[in-house]
Amino acid sequence: MLFTHLSDDLFKPLASPSRAFNAALLLHLHARVFGDTAEPLRKSELLSAIGDFAADFVDREIDDETSGTVEPSERRSVVYRRLLDAGWLVERRERYVPVVEFDPEARMVIEELARLDRGERRSYGGAVLDVLGSLESAIANPAERSEALVNAAKSARTFLSHLRSLAGSMRKSEERILREADQGVALRLYFEEFVARHLVSDYRTLHTRFNPFRFRSGIVREAGRALRDPLTLRALTDAGLREGRAPDRETAERAVRSDLAEILAIFEGLDRHLDAVADIVARLERRIAATLRYLDHRDSDRIERTAAALRAVAGGDDDLGGLPDPQVSLFRPPIGEPHCYAPRLRRAAIESEPLPEIEIDPVIEAFIAAKDAFRERVAVTPERIVAFVEARLGPERAIRGSQIQIADVDDFVVFQRLREIDVLFDGSLRACYRLSRMEGRVSNGWLDCPDFLLERAPALRR
Repeated sequence: MLFTHLSDDLFKPLASPSRAFNAALLLHLHARVFGDTAEPLRKSELLSAIGDFAADFVDREIDDETSGTVEPSERRSVVYRRLLDAGWLVERRERYVPVVEFDPEARMVIEELARLDRGERRSYGGAVLDVLGSLESAIANPAERSEALVNAAKSARTFLSHLRSLAGSMRKSEERILREADQGVALRLYFEEFVARHLVSDYRTLHTRFNPFRFRSGIVREAGRALRDPLTLRALTDAGLREGRAPDRETAERAVRSDLAEILAIFEGLDRHLDAVADIVARLERRIAATLRYLDHRDSDRIERTAAALRAVAGGDDDLGGLPDPQVSLFRPPIGEPHCYAPRLRRAAIESEPLPEIEIDPVIEAFIAAKDAFRERVAVTPERIVAFVEARLGPERAIRGSQIQIADVDDFVVFQRLREIDVLFDGSLRACYRLSRMEGRVSNGWLDCPDFLLERAPALRR
């Protein structure tokens, strides 16, 4: 874990009264001072950068330790020593020159803090397209791009985590709004935090016409197809084994199936998370609507004015011929059902059809078995060479290449590699056999090459 490698006092500057200055200074050092430099900075250069930043900082009162310091050089030294003692910086010497750099583990923390400070937003469309693109790339070319499957599973987990954080943030905002006793403050929190932050930025993205979930069916289809296709699974397993992501074939295949199943489970189960978010929105909207309905108290003056108007009308002349026609019909009031508040409707369930079961063609299985048999037949292994040589040597100590009889293609596959027996398989057969070049040539109808002598090593002679 990261915290087992961090200094115990790492977060002390970020919890002190001057945490705003310390955080701003760390971000400034990470982005501007160190930046993309590969080499550590001289201590004098870093002290100058700290002094310039402290001079330009709005809050000149850094903390109790430095508020009484008059000299800028002393103040920057105190700030530098604080960061060094807390474990953010590491000081060493290169040819008697003191140099400073960020601690490697502390740099990981400051990079995450910088990302949060930049306010990077996660795009739903980008996350879903990242999963779909990586998955299609891995399936289209499993031998060369199997790593894309791992990236697709990682992007799917990140996307699900962000969707869960959306629901959690909305619940947190809901609790803050409901705890607020002042109705004006509660309404301001609702519109400024809940609506502007979540409904407009994140929740609206899930319900637009071109929402990113239109690619969900493609992801489910590709992941399900890959899980049911033994050729794709075999190719992805071989690639993972070849690239060193698993120690054996069984582990590699289990990892491939696990990544595909995880992607499939995440995008098939998104409805539960979307329903949870929709329930929070609908519940809070009902509460706000009820608050607005009963927020305006009865105005006694307004009631009195209405009663006076009714009495005046009742006490007037019954002949209304001189009055203008009323502009508003009392039989058809201007406010009707379309103007009344209606709760948000639940999202209609997506109709799904079961994916068809794909039966493996026996011809494909026979083709795979034929390819495996061919690879085994043309593969030259140390055991196969030893069996071939011992069968030809018998009780003899040595044999010439021209004396070896070749009966079929299998014998020829091994015979053509005998001239390299001293270097084959990293020279593992060098301790068993000796190879010598001889005058003359081998011409047996299969191969025409210089003759050679193959003999057992002294330790194996009978």
